[in-house]
Amino acid sequence: MQFLYPAFLWGLLAAAIPVLIHLFNFRRVKRVYFTNVSFLKQINTTTSSFRRLKHWLIMAARILALVCLALAFAQPFIPASQTTGVSRDGVTSIYLDNSLSMQNLVDNRRLLDVAATKVEELLGNFPNAPTLQLITNTFGAEEHALQGSQKLRDRLASVDFASAGRSLESVYRRQQQLASAHSTGKNQLFWFSDFQKSTTGDLQKLVPDSSTQLFLVPVQGTATQNVFVDTLWLNTPFIREMQSNVVTVRLRNSGTKPVENLGIKLLLDETQVATQIVSIPAENYVQTTFNFTVRGKGFKRGQITFEDSPVLFDNDYYFVLNAAPRINVVQVYGQKSGNFVANVFANDSLFQQQNFSVSNVDVGKFQAANVIVLEGVDRVEGSLLTELQRFVQGGGSLVIIPPARVSNSSWLNGVGIQNIASIQGQPSLPTFLAEPSRQNPFFSDIFDETTRKEQVTMPAATAVWSWQAVGDKLLSFKSGEPFLTSSKSGEGRVYVLAAPLEATYGDFAQHALFLPIFYKIAALSVRQEPIAYSFESKDLILDVTGSPKNAVYQLRKDKLELIPVQRMIGTQMHLELPQSSQSSTALESGYYELRLNNQLVRLLALNHGHEESQMQVYTPDELRAIFKDRKNVQVFDNVNKADVASAYKEQHVGKDLWKWFIIAALIFLFTEIALVRWMKG
Repeated sequence: MQFLYPAFLWGLLAAAIPVLIHLFNFRRVKRVYFTNVSFLKQINTTTSSFRRLKHWLIMAARILALVCLALAFAQPFIPASQTTGVSRDGVTSIYLDNSLSMQNLVDNRRLLDVAATKVEELLGNFPNAPTLQLITNTFGAEEHALQGSQKLRDRLASVDFASAGRSLESVYRRQQQLASAHSTGKNQLFWFSDFQKSTTGDLQKLVPDSSTQLFLVPVQGTATQNVFVDTLWLNTPFIREMQSNVVTVRLRNSGTKPVENLGIKLLLDETQVATQIVSIPAENYVQTTFNFTVRGKGFKRGQITFEDSPVLFDNDYYFVLNAAPRINVVQVYGQKSGNFVANVFANDSLFQQQNFSVSNVDVGKFQAANVIVLEGVDRVEGSLLTELQRFVQGGGSLVIIPPARVSNSSWLNGVGIQNIASIQGQPSLPTFLAEPSRQNPFFSDIFDETTRKEQVTMPAATAVWSWQAVGDKLLSFKSGEPFLTSSKSGEGRVYVLAAPLEATYGDFAQHALFLPIFYKIAALSVRQEPIAYSFESKDLILDVTGSPKNAVYQLRKDKLELIPVQRMIGTQMHLELPQSSQSSTALESGYYELRLNNQLVRLLALNHGHEESQMQVYTPDELRAIFKDRKNVQVFDNVNKADVASAYKEQHVGKDLWKWFIIAALIFLFTEIALVRWMKG
């Protein structure tokens, strides 16, 4: 046993006071004589012995009471069982994990509430320490200062969930950085967390400094289920107004028990338009589809929602649909083969078409175009060739239909078509094309289910040139020679036909495949921007054609306004969002307006990543195995099975005994009172 304040042991001298009182009785004794004292003498002898015993007992009670009181003030304690305690000059830094996964329950209490209670109990071990620190996932400015235990208790009451997920390596760096600014002694760090595997990072790389004692306190529940939207995508390249559209949703259950008959709702502009009932096996996923129609053009706010507890933060997934986007088609013709191309795009409001003769083309229109159809042009040079190359390199789609008589095809090298050669002489009889592969994604929605197993009658054609097929051979002759190819060139694509559209060279323009193929080329020309983004994405790449120079865009959600880091690359803008793990600003999932000069440019849907939705955690035994070779790291049992504050105190602070001595002093005082009151004689 040792004493925290040994100077109070001088108080033991007070035990001599009762002894002195009992040794020196200053009362004068008056003697009284009686005639017959034989009987009284016998009574006097008995009473004197009893009184002497009573006095000795009272004196002992008083002495022991004073001794216990002096020892209590000296604050005796049993030394800690471990010698890895910290110095009095060190900082005690406590990390309270308030990430979204701490919504999970244990004994019908949220893990965050349980952890806050345990932190408060731990603070009882430092009643007067001024070098305490509490940090959370917000990494706020108030966490820099050292505070007392009462200040930290006040802050605990206001800690709420934060959307930012922190790796334990970043938490350690922050604690070390803040502690080193206030202390040169041995510091101790506490981590109260569920130790979620998807967010903790690589613990093998975490090597605490030898001057730091690290305590890991798992706060874990029993995650029986948690459902979240893993992926969501459209089954068509774009949304058509007043037509049936399909969205596919992949739902994942990261829990250890299956989910039965979960109701999933699809909302558009806060109106329910479809619903599905699904069952999801444990640690698995299912896919379901929603059919819907939209009224009106423009941006539509989509939302997948369901009710799944106890983890609630990922029960909503937001996305944005751009209904009926306009596709700009520019046709440049030389030897025109009828109006086949014009008729494809002229009868659909989805397309905006412009036609130019090669001798009178406005190349300025290329900048806003999605598709350029070059039909029957024998020679391309000068500014036209330069603008076509720039168009393709910037991400546009170029369709090349050859003229009936080819005299110069070398210009095609400039758009990535190599080794092209003209076929001279009179056109031969058209030959049939080979049936395309149904596995090619290009034809995924061209052949429906009723024709997938049937043989299709293919068109016939006569080639006027041949080339080296680099890329995807969409259609070919039965001999293997290419008829329609798709080649990647820069950020765009180049589609090349082997024959003109005139009837002399075949019936491709009259065939049933002609219309859907050109529709598909036009659809693929529109850059398919994601319908939803994640806060964890490094860049948001948006097409802002026609954006003014040095424009500054803002993101706005309700009263929150952000000006993200942005840079223009061609017609595309790259936005760098402040990641949740690097920002103290609370970024919530939902819809964000992209604005320029206070004008709405487009609507974006931002969601948090899937890391917090994964319920797998490191158990205390797994943590001990990871840190088994690091003597300055201690792992406690799960807090619902262990009293962390008491265990820490016994192991690193010692066991206080002053309370027991106070109790003993009171017992001896009550004993003295009892002796005086009830021990007569």
